[in-house]
Order: sequence, then structure tokens, then C-alpha cells
Amino acid sequence: MTTERLDPPLEADERATLTGFLDFHRATLALKCEGLTGDQLRQQAAPPSGLSLLGLVRHMAEVERNWFRPVLGGAEMTGIFAPGLDFEVAFQDVATADVAEAFRAWRAECDHARMLVAAAPSFDISGLRGGIRVSLRFVMTHMIEEYSRHNGHADLLRENLDGSTGE
Repeated sequence: MTTERLDPPLEADERATLTGFLDFHRATLALKCEGLTGDQLRQQAAPPSGLSLLGLVRHMAEVERNWFRPVLGGAEMTGIFAPGLDFEVAFQDVATADVAEAFRAWRAECDHARMLVAAAPSFDISGLRGGIRVSLRFVMTHMIEEYSRHNGHADLLRENLDGSTGE
């Protein structure tokens, strides 16, 4: 699957700007993983850290689910790969993790989040996450920050695997 990554708009309203940046960062993570084997995606490139590209994808599926669904959909926080909401498990249990399942889950959560955001009347709406009220504006900004940080990790992991660099 070839990933299309669109630059965020240079002049747009808040919704188009924030969704553009978030989709740019989602596509960046996909590009960092593109063309790699399952073994490469599982490789932990900086021991003693257990960080891997597959772990990042699994983690971001959890993050997408547990920010958008509770705040915009009123859902309880639940784990996909993380029983008991121990999100470190997404990073740790990659040796036998199903690569296709991880990418399916992540893409499904991204699609569900896009649907929830598109249905929101404004970024002023808020909901509860873990008993704390947060706005959609906060969630979008937090998600951009979360992807930005982890895409930095993905850059280093990918470069270590095959020398590929780039934004």
C-alpha cells in the first residue's frame, strides 16, 4: 500500500489546519513503516529500549482509541493490545505480534477518529476522558504532539534499519 501524505494547508480555518496537521503526521508514521518486513518492523533498534516501529503503530492505535472515543463518543477507555490499559504492552509485545492486525487496528481507529471529528459541530465541544473534561481542540493538539514525538522516534528507527531519512 502506497501512502499519500498531503501537506497541511498554509491558510485555512482551525478545523482544516488541525485535521491537516494530524493527517500529515498519521501519514508520516505510515511512510516510516512502508516497504519494511515484519521482522524489520519488530526490530528494537536502540537497546535497552524496546521501541520498534511496530510498537509505535500499536501504541498509536491505543492513543487514537483512548482519546477520540471517550471524549467525542462517550466510550469507556479500553485497550486493543493493552489489557488493563497498560499502554507499555503495545511497545513490549511485538516479537509475536501480528503486523497486519496492528495496521488494521491503527487505520480503523484513525478512520473512526476522523468520523467523530467531522461530526463535531466545533472544536469547543468537550467530553470526559478518565473523569477529566477536555475539549476537542485539546485532543487535536495533543494528538499532533503525540505523533510528532513518536515520528521523531520513527525517523531514528527507520534510519537504523535501512538508512532511509527524510521528513
